[in-house]
Amino acid sequence: LVQLVESGGGSAQVGESLRLSCVVSGDIGDEACMGWFRQVPGKEREAVAIIHTDGETTYPDSTDKGRFTIPQDNSKNTLYLRINSLKPEDTGMYYCATDLGVWVCYVESTAYENWGQGTQVTVTS
Repeated sequence: LVQLVESGGGSAQVGESLRLSCVVSGDIGDEACMGWFRQVPGKEREAVAIIHTDGETTYPDSTDKGRFTIPQDNSKNTLYLRINSLKPEDTGMYYCATDLGVWVCYVESTAYENWGQGTQVTVTS
């Protein structure tokens, strides 16, 4: 059983930075994708950044890759997301998720089996 617990969200001002954390308990194996997704009211969850256990990262076209990064010092037990130069449109609930037993990481949220409870990020000007 894989369980995910996010933290690090909160209120921040435009231009500040945040680092979100996701503690992963349970064995995800050597072929898994771990991803961060954002959801705002009335919209679907969308992928922000994804990393495979082999270290390869995937950023959807919609992600501002200059501001959202998954640091390479992630372990299998903790997943991070760094958000720099926060903007109001970054506001949302951020979830981490895992897709186990795969070599290819997908950006569709439906591919992911395990989800955390989310951490809210609110950016104000």
